[in-house]
Amino acid sequence: MSGQDWLEKDFYGVLGVPKDADAATIKKAYRKLARTMHPDHNPGDAQAEAKFKEVGEAYAVLSDPEQRQQYDQLRAMAGGARFQAGGAGGSAGGAGFEDLFGGMFGGAGAPGGSRVRFGTGGGGGGFEDILGGMFGGGGGGFGQSRSRRGTDLSAVTTLPFRQAVEGSTVTLGVEGRTVKARIPAGVRDGQKIRLRGKGRPGEGGGPAGDLEVTVKVTPHPVFALDGTNLRVTLPVTFDEAALGAQVQVPTLDGSTVTMKIPAGTPSGRTLRLKGRGITTSSGTGDLLATVQVVVPQRLDGAAKEAVEAFRAATAGQDPRAELIAEAGK
Repeated sequence: MSGQDWLEKDFYGVLGVPKDADAATIKKAYRKLARTMHPDHNPGDAQAEAKFKEVGEAYAVLSDPEQRQQYDQLRAMAGGARFQAGGAGGSAGGAGFEDLFGGMFGGAGAPGGSRVRFGTGGGGGGFEDILGGMFGGGGGGFGQSRSRRGTDLSAVTTLPFRQAVEGSTVTLGVEGRTVKARIPAGVRDGQKIRLRGKGRPGEGGGPAGDLEVTVKVTPHPVFALDGTNLRVTLPVTFDEAALGAQVQVPTLDGSTVTMKIPAGTPSGRTLRLKGRGITTSSGTGDLLATVQVVVPQRLDGAAKEAVEAFRAATAGQDPRAELIAEAGK
Protein backbone atom coordinates (compact mmCIF):
# COMPACT_ATOMS: atom_id res chain seq x y z
CA MET A 1 0.00 0.00 0.00
CA SER A 2 1.35 3.44 -0.90
CA GLY A 3 1.58 6.51 1.29
CA GLN A 4 -0.88 8.21 -1.04
CA ASP A 5 -3.47 5.57 -0.06
CA TRP A 6 -2.86 6.19 3.62
CA LEU A 7 -3.47 9.90 3.21
CA GLU A 8 -6.65 9.46 1.20
CA LYS A 9 -8.32 6.72 3.24
CA ASP A 10 -9.89 7.09 6.68
CA PHE A 11 -9.40 3.60 8.09
CA TYR A 12 -11.07 4.51 11.37
CA GLY A 13 -14.13 5.66 9.47
CA VAL A 14 -14.16 2.46 7.41
CA LEU A 15 -14.33 0.35 10.59
CA GLY A 16 -16.61 2.82 12.36
CA VAL A 17 -14.38 3.22 15.41
CA PRO A 18 -12.92 6.34 17.11
CA LYS A 19 -9.27 7.21 16.59
CA ASP A 20 -8.44 6.26 20.19
CA ALA A 21 -10.10 2.83 19.92
CA ASP A 22 -8.16 0.01 21.56
CA ALA A 23 -7.10 -3.18 19.76
CA ALA A 24 -10.08 -5.18 21.06
CA THR A 25 -12.58 -2.61 19.79
CA ILE A 26 -10.92 -2.52 16.38
CA LYS A 27 -10.90 -6.32 16.13
CA LYS A 28 -14.55 -6.57 17.16
CA ALA A 29 -15.61 -3.97 14.60
CA TYR A 30 -13.63 -5.70 11.85
CA ARG A 31 -15.11 -9.13 12.56
CA LYS A 32 -18.65 -7.76 12.55
CA LEU A 33 -18.18 -5.96 9.24
CA ALA A 34 -16.26 -8.84 7.66
CA ARG A 35 -19.08 -11.26 8.46
CA THR A 36 -21.68 -8.89 7.02
CA MET A 37 -19.75 -8.10 3.83
CA HIS A 38 -18.23 -11.54 3.20
CA PRO A 39 -18.65 -12.66 -0.45
CA ASP A 40 -20.16 -15.95 0.72
CA HIS A 41 -23.05 -14.00 2.25
CA ASN A 42 -23.36 -11.60 -0.71
CA PRO A 43 -22.90 -13.68 -3.86
CA GLY A 44 -22.61 -11.55 -6.97
CA ASP A 45 -22.66 -8.26 -5.02
CA ALA A 46 -19.65 -6.32 -6.32
CA GLN A 47 -20.28 -3.44 -3.92
CA ALA A 48 -20.24 -5.74 -0.89
CA GLU A 49 -17.07 -7.41 -2.16
CA ALA A 50 -15.35 -4.05 -2.57
CA LYS A 51 -16.44 -3.03 0.93
CA PHE A 52 -15.15 -6.35 2.28
CA LYS A 53 -11.72 -5.68 0.78
CA GLU A 54 -11.75 -2.11 2.11
CA VAL A 55 -12.55 -3.36 5.63
CA GLY A 56 -9.73 -5.92 5.39
CA GLU A 57 -7.29 -3.25 4.24
CA ALA A 58 -8.23 -0.95 7.13
CA TYR A 59 -7.88 -3.73 9.69
CA ALA A 60 -4.50 -4.81 8.30
CA VAL A 61 -3.11 -1.35 9.12
CA LEU A 62 -4.91 -0.58 12.39
CA SER A 63 -4.32 -4.05 13.89
CA ASP A 64 -0.56 -3.66 13.50
CA PRO A 65 0.78 -1.28 16.20
CA GLU A 66 3.73 -0.12 14.09
CA GLN A 67 1.68 0.51 10.94
CA ARG A 68 -1.05 2.22 12.94
CA GLN A 69 1.49 4.59 14.51
CA GLN A 70 2.92 5.45 11.11
CA TYR A 71 -0.56 5.97 9.68
CA ASP A 72 -1.59 8.26 12.55
CA GLN A 73 1.63 10.30 12.30
CA LEU A 74 1.35 10.81 8.57
CA ARG A 75 -2.29 11.89 8.66
CA ALA A 76 -1.64 14.17 11.62
CA MET A 77 1.23 15.80 9.74
CA ALA A 78 -0.98 16.27 6.69
CA GLY A 79 -3.74 17.70 8.84
CA GLY A 80 -6.22 15.45 7.15
CA ALA A 81 -5.55 17.18 3.80
CA ARG A 82 -5.33 15.26 0.57
CA PHE A 83 -1.98 14.98 -1.17
CA GLN A 84 -1.75 15.55 -4.87
CA ALA A 85 1.35 15.16 -6.93
CA GLY A 86 3.24 18.37 -7.69
CA GLY A 87 3.02 21.84 -6.25
CA ALA A 88 1.92 24.51 -8.70
CA GLY A 89 0.93 21.77 -11.14
CA GLY A 90 -1.66 20.24 -8.78
CA SER A 91 -5.36 20.86 -9.15
CA ALA A 92 -6.93 23.88 -7.55
CA GLY A 93 -9.02 21.73 -5.22
CA GLY A 94 -6.17 20.10 -3.28
CA ALA A 95 -2.82 21.02 -1.79
CA GLY A 96 0.30 19.60 -3.41
CA PHE A 97 3.24 18.09 -1.54
CA GLU A 98 5.09 21.41 -1.51
CA ASP A 99 2.04 23.44 -0.46
CA LEU A 100 1.34 21.17 2.52
CA PHE A 101 4.89 20.89 3.81
CA GLY A 102 6.45 24.04 2.44
CA GLY A 103 5.80 26.00 5.61
CA MET A 104 7.52 23.36 7.68
CA PHE A 105 10.78 23.88 5.79
CA GLY A 106 10.64 27.59 4.90
CA GLY A 107 8.54 27.15 1.76
CA ALA A 108 5.83 29.36 0.35
CA GLY A 109 4.66 31.84 2.96
CA ALA A 110 7.88 31.62 4.95
CA PRO A 111 10.24 34.61 5.38
CA GLY A 112 12.27 35.13 2.26
CA GLY A 113 9.75 33.39 0.05
CA SER A 114 12.08 30.45 -0.50
CA ARG A 115 10.50 27.20 -1.51
CA VAL A 116 11.61 23.66 -0.71
CA ARG A 117 12.17 21.39 -3.69
CA PHE A 118 10.79 17.87 -3.24
CA GLY A 119 12.43 16.40 -6.30
CA THR A 120 14.63 13.32 -6.41
CA GLY A 121 17.71 14.68 -8.14
CA GLY A 122 20.63 16.80 -6.94
CA GLY A 123 22.19 16.79 -3.54
CA GLY A 124 19.00 17.59 -1.57
CA GLY A 125 16.88 14.83 -0.03
CA GLY A 126 13.60 14.22 -1.90
CA PHE A 127 10.19 13.68 -0.37
CA GLU A 128 10.91 9.95 -0.34
CA ASP A 129 13.97 10.56 1.84
CA ILE A 130 12.03 12.71 4.29
CA LEU A 131 9.10 10.35 4.86
CA GLY A 132 10.47 7.07 3.52
CA GLY A 133 11.21 5.76 6.99
CA MET A 134 7.55 6.02 7.89
CA PHE A 135 6.79 3.32 5.32
CA GLY A 136 9.83 1.12 5.89
CA GLY A 137 11.36 2.38 2.64
CA GLY A 138 14.79 3.16 4.06
CA GLY A 139 15.35 5.61 1.19
CA GLY A 140 13.99 3.07 -1.28
CA GLY A 141 11.08 5.24 -2.38
CA PHE A 142 7.70 6.42 -1.13
CA GLY A 143 5.25 3.55 -0.90
CA GLN A 144 7.78 0.78 -0.42
CA SER A 145 7.42 -1.43 2.65
CA ARG A 146 9.69 -3.90 4.30
CA SER A 147 8.89 -7.57 4.56
CA ARG A 148 5.93 -8.18 6.86
CA ARG A 149 4.09 -11.34 7.86
CA GLY A 150 0.47 -11.57 6.76
CA THR A 151 -2.40 -11.23 9.21
CA ASP A 152 -3.93 -14.33 10.80
CA LEU A 153 -7.54 -14.89 9.78
CA SER A 154 -10.42 -16.92 11.20
CA ALA A 155 -13.25 -18.92 9.66
CA VAL A 156 -16.08 -21.17 10.83
CA THR A 157 -17.30 -24.40 9.25
CA THR A 158 -20.17 -26.70 10.24
CA LEU A 159 -19.93 -30.47 9.82
CA PRO A 160 -22.55 -33.20 10.20
CA PHE A 161 -21.74 -35.49 13.12
CA ARG A 162 -20.67 -38.41 10.93
CA GLN A 163 -18.23 -36.29 8.90
CA ALA A 164 -16.74 -34.92 12.12
CA VAL A 165 -16.25 -38.45 13.44
CA GLU A 166 -14.78 -39.85 10.23
CA GLY A 167 -12.81 -36.77 9.12
CA SER A 168 -13.53 -34.60 6.10
CA THR A 169 -12.10 -32.10 3.62
CA VAL A 170 -13.98 -28.80 3.49
CA THR A 171 -13.77 -25.84 1.12
CA LEU A 172 -13.74 -22.36 2.65
CA GLY A 173 -14.09 -18.92 1.11
CA VAL A 174 -11.46 -16.62 2.64
CA GLU A 175 -11.27 -13.01 1.43
CA GLY A 176 -12.11 -13.96 -2.13
CA ARG A 177 -9.84 -17.03 -2.10
CA THR A 178 -10.80 -20.71 -1.97
CA VAL A 179 -9.03 -22.67 0.75
CA LYS A 180 -9.32 -26.42 1.25
CA ALA A 181 -8.91 -27.68 4.80
CA ARG A 182 -8.54 -31.25 6.04
CA ILE A 183 -10.53 -31.78 9.24
CA PRO A 184 -9.14 -34.75 11.21
CA ALA A 185 -11.33 -37.61 12.42
CA GLY A 186 -12.81 -37.12 15.86
CA VAL A 187 -12.95 -33.32 15.81
CA ARG A 188 -15.06 -31.91 18.66
CA ASP A 189 -17.71 -29.21 18.51
CA GLY A 190 -15.98 -25.85 18.98
CA GLN A 191 -12.48 -27.23 18.31
CA LYS A 192 -10.10 -24.91 16.42
CA ILE A 193 -7.90 -26.13 13.58
CA ARG A 194 -4.91 -23.93 12.61
CA LEU A 195 -3.84 -23.96 8.97
CA ARG A 196 -0.32 -22.62 8.57
CA GLY A 197 0.20 -20.12 5.76
CA LYS A 198 -3.49 -20.00 4.73
CA GLY A 199 -4.19 -16.54 6.18
CA ARG A 200 -3.71 -13.14 4.54
CA PRO A 201 -0.68 -12.98 2.20
CA GLY A 202 2.41 -11.22 3.56
CA GLU A 203 3.77 -7.88 2.37
CA GLY A 204 7.11 -7.29 0.69
CA GLY A 205 7.75 -11.00 0.27
CA GLY A 206 6.87 -11.81 3.90
CA PRO A 207 5.19 -15.13 4.83
CA ALA A 208 1.43 -15.47 4.83
CA GLY A 209 -0.47 -15.55 8.12
CA ASP A 210 -2.40 -18.54 9.46
CA LEU A 211 -6.07 -19.44 9.15
CA GLU A 212 -7.82 -20.61 12.32
CA VAL A 213 -10.92 -22.69 11.53
CA THR A 214 -13.52 -23.18 14.27
CA VAL A 215 -15.48 -26.40 13.68
CA LYS A 216 -19.15 -26.61 14.63
CA VAL A 217 -20.52 -30.16 14.80
CA THR A 218 -24.20 -30.87 14.21
CA PRO A 219 -25.54 -33.10 17.03
CA HIS A 220 -26.46 -36.71 16.22
CA PRO A 221 -29.91 -37.96 17.35
CA VAL A 222 -28.39 -41.08 18.98
CA PHE A 223 -24.65 -40.73 19.52
CA ALA A 224 -22.41 -38.22 21.29
CA LEU A 225 -18.64 -37.93 20.98
CA ASP A 226 -16.43 -38.22 24.07
CA GLY A 227 -12.79 -38.13 22.95
CA THR A 228 -12.45 -41.28 20.84
CA ASN A 229 -15.42 -42.88 22.63
CA LEU A 230 -19.01 -42.82 21.46
CA ARG A 231 -21.80 -42.45 24.00
CA VAL A 232 -25.36 -43.70 23.65
CA THR A 233 -28.33 -43.77 26.03
CA LEU A 234 -29.71 -47.34 26.07
CA PRO A 235 -33.35 -47.84 27.10
CA VAL A 236 -34.08 -51.15 28.91
CA THR A 237 -37.21 -52.53 30.51
CA PHE A 238 -37.59 -53.03 34.25
CA ASP A 239 -37.40 -56.80 33.96
CA GLU A 240 -34.26 -56.61 31.76
CA ALA A 241 -32.54 -54.44 34.36
CA ALA A 242 -33.77 -56.49 37.32
CA LEU A 243 -33.31 -60.00 35.95
CA GLY A 244 -30.52 -59.38 33.41
CA ALA A 245 -30.72 -59.76 29.64
CA GLN A 246 -28.91 -59.78 26.30
CA VAL A 247 -29.94 -56.68 24.32
CA GLN A 248 -29.05 -55.15 20.94
CA VAL A 249 -27.14 -51.85 20.91
CA PRO A 250 -26.85 -49.68 17.74
CA THR A 251 -23.41 -48.75 16.38
CA LEU A 252 -22.37 -45.79 14.23
CA ASP A 253 -22.03 -47.89 11.06
CA GLY A 254 -25.75 -48.77 11.21
CA SER A 255 -25.36 -52.31 12.52
CA THR A 256 -26.09 -53.59 16.04
CA VAL A 257 -24.02 -55.46 18.61
CA THR A 258 -25.17 -57.64 21.51
CA MET A 259 -24.57 -56.35 25.03
CA LYS A 260 -25.12 -58.18 28.30
CA ILE A 261 -27.16 -56.35 30.92
CA PRO A 262 -26.20 -57.81 34.33
CA ALA A 263 -29.06 -58.60 36.72
CA GLY A 264 -29.75 -55.70 39.09
CA THR A 265 -28.40 -53.01 36.77
CA PRO A 266 -29.66 -49.60 37.97
CA SER A 267 -30.72 -46.77 35.69
CA GLY A 268 -27.75 -44.49 34.95
CA ARG A 269 -25.06 -47.18 35.00
CA THR A 270 -22.68 -47.06 32.00
CA LEU A 271 -21.61 -50.28 30.28
CA ARG A 272 -18.67 -50.46 27.88
CA LEU A 273 -18.25 -52.18 24.53
CA LYS A 274 -14.53 -52.31 23.70
CA GLY A 275 -13.33 -51.09 20.30
CA ARG A 276 -16.73 -49.85 19.13
CA GLY A 277 -15.87 -46.15 19.27
CA ILE A 278 -14.10 -44.11 16.58
CA THR A 279 -10.63 -44.57 15.13
CA THR A 280 -8.17 -41.66 15.06
CA SER A 281 -4.41 -41.29 14.92
CA SER A 282 -4.36 -41.81 18.69
CA GLY A 283 -6.22 -45.14 18.59
CA THR A 284 -9.74 -46.59 18.69
CA GLY A 285 -12.24 -45.77 21.39
CA ASP A 286 -15.14 -47.68 22.96
CA LEU A 287 -18.93 -47.52 22.85
CA LEU A 288 -20.28 -46.36 26.21
CA ALA A 289 -23.94 -47.27 26.77
CA THR A 290 -25.71 -45.58 29.69
CA VAL A 291 -28.66 -47.65 30.88
CA GLN A 292 -32.02 -45.93 31.19
CA VAL A 293 -34.75 -48.05 32.80
CA VAL A 294 -38.02 -47.34 31.00
CA VAL A 295 -41.13 -47.01 33.18
CA PRO A 296 -44.38 -47.94 31.40
CA GLN A 297 -46.76 -45.01 31.00
CA ARG A 298 -49.83 -47.24 31.48
CA LEU A 299 -50.35 -50.67 33.06
CA ASP A 300 -53.42 -52.83 32.49
CA GLY A 301 -54.62 -56.25 33.47
CA ALA A 302 -52.00 -58.85 34.29
CA ALA A 303 -49.10 -56.40 34.04
CA LYS A 304 -50.61 -54.16 36.68
CA GLU A 305 -51.38 -57.11 38.95
CA ALA A 306 -47.78 -58.32 38.59
CA VAL A 307 -46.36 -54.94 39.62
CA GLU A 308 -48.74 -54.74 42.58
CA ALA A 309 -47.62 -58.21 43.64
CA PHE A 310 -43.99 -57.10 43.33
CA ARG A 311 -44.72 -54.03 45.50
CA ALA A 312 -46.28 -56.23 48.15
CA ALA A 313 -43.33 -58.59 48.07
CA THR A 314 -40.80 -55.75 48.54
CA ALA A 315 -42.81 -53.62 50.97
CA GLY A 316 -40.09 -53.72 53.61
CA GLN A 317 -37.51 -52.09 51.38
CA ASP A 318 -37.00 -48.30 51.35
CA PRO A 319 -34.63 -47.11 48.60
CA ARG A 320 -34.52 -43.61 50.15
CA ALA A 321 -33.56 -44.64 53.68
CA GLU A 322 -29.80 -44.15 53.15
CA LEU A 323 -30.37 -40.82 51.35
CA ILE A 324 -32.41 -39.46 54.26
CA ALA A 325 -29.89 -40.70 56.80
CA GLU A 326 -26.97 -39.07 54.95
CA ALA A 327 -28.87 -35.78 54.61
CA GLY A 328 -29.18 -35.49 58.38
CA LYS A 329 -25.45 -35.63 59.02
